[in-house]
Amino acid sequence: MQDAEHKRMEEILDRYEGKEGCLIQLLLDLQSEFNWISKDVLREISERLKIPRSRIYRIASFYEAISLKPIGKHKISVCMGTACQVKGSQKILERTEFKLKLKQGETTPDMKFTLKRVNCLGCCAIGPVMVVDEDYHGRVTSDRVERILNEYE
Repeated sequence: MQDAEHKRMEEILDRYEGKEGCLIQLLLDLQSEFNWISKDVLREISERLKIPRSRIYRIASFYEAISLKPIGKHKISVCMGTACQVKGSQKILERTEFKLKLKQGETTPDMKFTLKRVNCLGCCAIGPVMVVDEDYHGRVTSDRVERILNEYE
């Protein structure tokens, strides 16, 4: 961890030190800042907040919003719920994998994109749906995948 990153981690930890019931929010804040939570950060949380590492790991690995491995700058989710699948989301996922040269669950070597398939995004009426970061793209066709991804290049 670089000095600037370590300083930022320390600042975030300082906000939660001595507070009860703050672990999930702390992990979310660290995730937001660094895009993932390393073993070194888990160890630091454990030492500073006097919480067993096993408990921190259990919570961090449970929540989908928290990653224990590096993820890309842009997070792509392709909905694979029933309504989206009926409307062609499998083709959307395959086209995205082809364009980015990776499989779902992976990150591009340049750390630009991470691709995930999700069970449902709750947008059935506009399926198939692809989310890039916080941007929802509805009624996606395989032809639109490349245009959508180019917006984030």
